[in-house]
Amino acid sequence: MKRVIYPGMFDPVTNGHLDVMKRAMELFDEVIVTVARNPEKKGLFTVEEKVFMIKESIKEYPNVFVDSFDGLTVEHAESLGAIGIIRGLRAVTDFEYEFQMALMNRKISGDIKTIFVMPHEKYTYLNSTIIRNLAMFGGDVSQFVPPIVEQKLKEKFPEQYKQHKKNE
Repeated sequence: MKRVIYPGMFDPVTNGHLDVMKRAMELFDEVIVTVARNPEKKGLFTVEEKVFMIKESIKEYPNVFVDSFDGLTVEHAESLGAIGIIRGLRAVTDFEYEFQMALMNRKISGDIKTIFVMPHEKYTYLNSTIIRNLAMFGGDVSQFVPPIVEQKLKEKFPEQYKQHKKNE
């Protein structure tokens, strides 16, 4: 069985992330979405909230699973018996960082491959920071994120959404 991991912060998960998951599940037997725990980054959502939102968003994906980890991504991949790490590439600006990470991971474990997956072009501009900022000002995120994420963003920023509705 060919298993890969798709690691990330997913703060929050977007439709672009889901597109990469779909593409990966067409190529591999199992995709494990792994939410990274980074003690140096204070996210909008807790790891548990992110895992919940991803699980809710992938219910119809039969071979995609979710977990979380801290430590080195490549070591987590090895511990799960994965053959590779999926990384989404939206634009050329992503490439240099991802290329460096792929080379470092190869140095740590030559057995784990990095597989770059490009999302649909309609998602190339989309990232979690843009979504958080849009939500922070009460903007409509519905076309960019799964329904559960939209709901959770409205719960995080209730005053902004109330104010935005009032101004419409």
